[in-house]
Amino acid sequence: MMENRQKMVKRAVKEIRDGMNVNLGIGIPTLVANEIPADYNVLLQSENGLLGIGPYPVEGAEDPDLINAGKETVTAVPGSSYFDSAESFAMIRGGHIDLAILGGMEVSEEGDLANWMIPGKMIKGMGGAMDLVNGAKRIIVIMEHVNKHGESKVKSACTLPLTGKQVVHRLITDLAVFDFHSGRMELVELQEGISIEEVKKKTEASFSISQNLLTAH
Repeated sequence: MMENRQKMVKRAVKEIRDGMNVNLGIGIPTLVANEIPADYNVLLQSENGLLGIGPYPVEGAEDPDLINAGKETVTAVPGSSYFDSAESFAMIRGGHIDLAILGGMEVSEEGDLANWMIPGKMIKGMGGAMDLVNGAKRIIVIMEHVNKHGESKVKSACTLPLTGKQVVHRLITDLAVFDFHSGRMELVELQEGISIEEVKKKTEASFSISQNLLTAH
């Protein structure tokens, strides 16, 4: 599982461009912070009030007051800034976040996203996901292709409560990369060692295949 997660994280990093303001969702997306090229001028924003998140701290150097939205200890880069939730969400709702990389529980073939709750399980709240999918300029979702029961998380229609409808621009899983165009899903890239047949077998959603289909290296 860790190998699959690292594969998705490394692929997600390729979506980041120098000069971007980026929000990383809780879970797997937070690992992206450790992989951003050192020569990139990228500001990572957390909706709990930090602009300028750095990599995870080394053991023994943790600051319990310095955390991301997932309540994990982080570092801050030179020039970082701190602010309250009102200012944080004004950044998001005002369209100042270039890219949001979020986790997902389900993504539909139309680009709908469900990532904030499972009915019957205790949750602390929806966090900033609903604002991010509407306020960020581009939404990338990274998640495992199937759940622990072997069932596809890439659905014809989401069965879990939605975070947003037709909000996903690109989906990165441990098997493949998909793009969404006007409610239609397209396979654009295969992860290394994965065949189209395997993707079809493990995907409930209907999708087309790009004429320029790539294979990750």
